[in-house]
Amino acid sequence: MIEVRHSASPSSVETATNADLRKNFLVENLFRTGEVHGVYTHDDRLVVGGAVPGAGRLELPAWDVLGTPSHLTRRELGIINVGQSGHVLVDGEKFELGHLDGLYVGRGSEVVFAGADAAFYFVSSPAHATYPTALLSHAAIEPVKLGTAQGASQRSLYRYAWGQELQTAVLQFGVTVIAEGSVWNTFPPHLHDRRTEVYMYVDLADNDRIFHLMGQPGAARHLVVRDREAVISPPWSIHSGVGTGSYAFIWAMGGENNDYTDLQPVALEDL
Repeated sequence: MIEVRHSASPSSVETATNADLRKNFLVENLFRTGEVHGVYTHDDRLVVGGAVPGAGRLELPAWDVLGTPSHLTRRELGIINVGQSGHVLVDGEKFELGHLDGLYVGRGSEVVFAGADAAFYFVSSPAHATYPTALLSHAAIEPVKLGTAQGASQRSLYRYAWGQELQTAVLQFGVTVIAEGSVWNTFPPHLHDRRTEVYMYVDLADNDRIFHLMGQPGAARHLVVRDREAVISPPWSIHSGVGTGSYAFIWAMGGENNDYTDLQPVALEDL
């Protein structure tokens, strides 16, 4: 129940068909009741996945592609509940997670998901060190306010793990909530030359979509994305999007460093 994605060159994206773009960069169908599904990308060797326990419990799998006896033998993990209340067991310790609550789990732990109405999104990355598990309550995090109403880009940035306060090896993740009446995220766009980023779009209505922009500056392409679908954004790609209705997205990064402000802005005239 894991798919492997290989890295793609920037030039191949510029001439790719829409079907090729979706096959290589769009992550679909992670959330199926009673199952754990994942995608392993060779871009910074991130794993993104979904676990929907239903009436039972689900263990975090040690998929063969990882080559280790357990998933977190050499990895760290970020979890965010995109469903309703549930809990995660970390080495037997219980952590309750409501909607958009997060959990950081350090290297070497065993993880079990539970909750009939929960849907857990997770991202793992290779880790060189072990740090303590930490519960990250969405309500307790003070958001950073970004954008403007005039630019239809007002949004609240909730930083769960971002290179400060909570210590991780390389993993960073959090949630951005788009304000009612705004549609744009991460605009103007930027690049992370030393890190891969994944966007998981959540809380969309069934009839709404995100138009996610990707590719090199000056050669941007787009993907049409539904609720609970993600986009893998390689280090050479911009990442920005616009929605047809209200939404939020989970951002997660791993790579060369964990300096949150290590980015390169892209001017509008360069798009």
